[in-house]
Amino acid sequence: MITFMVANISLEPVAISTLSAFFDAIGQPTRLKILLAIGEGEACVCHLESRLGMRQAVISQHLMVLRDAHLVEAERSGRNIFYHLAHPEFIDHIIRLGEILGIPSEELLSLSQKPYPGCPCPQCSPPENPLFSCTRKTSESNETELKPVVF
Repeated sequence: MITFMVANISLEPVAISTLSAFFDAIGQPTRLKILLAIGEGEACVCHLESRLGMRQAVISQHLMVLRDAHLVEAERSGRNIFYHLAHPEFIDHIIRLGEILGIPSEELLSLSQKPYPGCPCPQCSPPENPLFSCTRKTSESNETELKPVVF
């Protein structure tokens, strides 16, 4: 097995390539914004469109990279797909790194604001008829009961 020696610390090639892939995934500003916008909760693409001011196709391409890097996971609910972080504690690490670099945590956390004024997504602007809002299946029983998502 090939190992690398840096300051007398042995680094396995798999560990290096894993870390490199991780930093490649979050190294693009749009993907970092997406992670911060999702935050410790979840977001659908229409929310990310509104929040980031980007087209759906662009956001979807970046979400695919984040999914391939196992940073976000997707869950379908009716017509919507909701994205959440695979490891929600990751946001705390981003915030901490920002603080080390002199970036106020409020500045980074502002992207995860929900509800976001003017956002047409069902989480921020639920329709008056709950039958047309985003819903989630409950796992409390074997019945398929739908409940409105409330944030």
